[in-house]
Amino acid sequence: MIEIKSAQEIELMRESCRLAAATLEYIGRKIRVGMSTAELDRIAHEYILEQGAYPSPLNYRGFPKSICTSPNEVVCHGIPAEEVILRDGDILNIDVTTLLNEFHGDTNRTFLVGDVSAKARKLVEYTHECMMIGIAQVRPGAHIGDIGAAIQQKARAAGYSVVRDFCGHGIGRMFHTEPQVPHYGRRDTGDEMLPGMTFTIEPMINMGRAGTRVLDDGWTAVTVDGKLSAQFEHTILVTEDGYEILTLLDE
Repeated sequence: MIEIKSAQEIELMRESCRLAAATLEYIGRKIRVGMSTAELDRIAHEYILEQGAYPSPLNYRGFPKSICTSPNEVVCHGIPAEEVILRDGDILNIDVTTLLNEFHGDTNRTFLVGDVSAKARKLVEYTHECMMIGIAQVRPGAHIGDIGAAIQQKARAAGYSVVRDFCGHGIGRMFHTEPQVPHYGRRDTGDEMLPGMTFTIEPMINMGRAGTRVLDDGWTAVTVDGKLSAQFEHTILVTEDGYEILTLLDE
């Protein structure tokens, strides 16, 4: 069942989403060549707790850390570790979800580490564009399938593939709920969007094949061909006349 949120619930959710966005911005400023992803996790954990919130991924279905860190060929759900050291030329997705006021806010971004190749930079930039074109489909009366159709069309035009094994999701008092939001598909299919719905749009775009596999840790998903993957994510509210990006910091 898809939850329609009240004005009061939406305002509480805005606060959590703003904190998630602020946390991601804060962590991004700390990235440097030679540091471990475990250090980024510690920085995020302390920052979130200082704001009176809780890092949603920590202990979620057994996930052991407070954020996900996914470098290069890691598609999503990478576990921060002392042995994962950032190198010059890496791309790194950081996924942050905060629990504040009993509501979750979820956002991620792929960062450039040091001197990144033109091909990798293009993938990252294009993935952000894919997310934004997906967001642009959101409005009352549209369908969830419209989002994936627009993303898939744009990714294919550049010769990239769209990951099908993971998708966006409804969010609110629960971390993951209905609707599921695939980043591929056909227009005019899926659930109808209604004002008060909140969900994430978070396309994972691969330089090579779309397939993924999960490592023995049970979480880390990587590309089957070892090629780069990038991802961006926002939490979105369906408004009376369009959408609001809840995880966008005020200018």
